[in-house]
Amino acid sequence: MASGHYNFTILRNLRKTQGYTIADVAQNSGISTAVISRIERNQAMPELETLARLSKVFGISATDLLGLAENRTARVVSEQEYNSGGFHFVNVHFLDLQIFIGTAPANSTVNRPEIHHNDTETCWVLEGSIELKVGTDKYILKAGDAIQFDAMLEHEYRSLEECKLMLLHLHKGKRI
Repeated sequence: MASGHYNFTILRNLRKTQGYTIADVAQNSGISTAVISRIERNQAMPELETLARLSKVFGISATDLLGLAENRTARVVSEQEYNSGGFHFVNVHFLDLQIFIGTAPANSTVNRPEIHHNDTETCWVLEGSIELKVGTDKYILKAGDAIQFDAMLEHEYRSLEECKLMLLHLHKGKRI
């Protein structure tokens, strides 16, 4: 197999997700159907120019396409800790995902717009209760409740009682 550390069967997944046939991809990239088929079956390793032309068809960068094809069985990261506004956080950070576990005594608040990027934020209250302001809306969430919103919106968490919550920040980039 010519693929080494890369698995280009992801091309088939991208193609089907976007509703393309091999002929569509060939027409839009200028690469023959035979070559595309061989790449999809890991029988050929695409050159940089081929990667660039294929990635344009799918609306992603060649770097992202190569990243999707890179074989990774797992990625290990270490947790980090910090305090903000009376909340104590432990978090792990992956390429497109950040996971936070936060704990706080009653009447603590946190609002850190500097950490928010083009993310979708999910909050899951594990213990206690909180008030969450998102824009001009207010939500009271108790243990077992979860909410999801665009992290770019101004928002603030306030613990109504001692609480524990999980926050997920999922980057809204073009990766699939």
